[in-house]
Amino acid sequence: MHQGIGHMKYVIATKNPGKLREIGEILTQLGIEYITQAEAGIDIEAEETGGTFFENATLKAEAVCKAAGCPAIADDSGLVVEALNGAPGVHSKRFGGGGLDSEGLRRHLLQLMEGVEQRRAKFVSTIVCAFPDGSILSAEGECSGVITASPRGSGGFGYDPVFQPDGSVKTMAEMPPDEKNAVSHRGNALRSFKEVLLNFRTEEM
Repeated sequence: MHQGIGHMKYVIATKNPGKLREIGEILTQLGIEYITQAEAGIDIEAEETGGTFFENATLKAEAVCKAAGCPAIADDSGLVVEALNGAPGVHSKRFGGGGLDSEGLRRHLLQLMEGVEQRRAKFVSTIVCAFPDGSILSAEGECSGVITASPRGSGGFGYDPVFQPDGSVKTMAEMPPDEKNAVSHRGNALRSFKEVLLNFRTEEM
């Protein structure tokens, strides 16, 4: 158990091990108490049928909140590539028709980007916290950068090996966790979420 704001327990609404590790690390740094879905005895995965990151994060947070009976924090995130008109976006996990693993997704992206000079992109993360009384809190974060010509690094997950944040010579997969969390879309979103949460808790008192 991780002590935190108001000593309220939050469930991280994800079964993705990479996301779980990252969100957990950042929440711990922010002093927010949490447990995992597994620790809460919940084995559900909401279908992401929303058309936006916010809608998908809300679906996940509300499903786990209802099952757990306590607040649930969910993240929906993806890669937005300018040259691909914003794709893969909310379909980042199902890019290329679905069924591809992380390596396949990266390969598909790099094939589409072959010979493309405009390589600007950004990672976007929306954090939603659903409470048992029906309240919803949300925050967003972004990280801008470029798509590299080939994958580099073995850390991180998803598209991290092909994304180089602005101001860095490393891809996200080449960064140690603390360095990545300091600049990542998810880190930025969770830091904004903490401010929203603190204001919400202050209003409650």
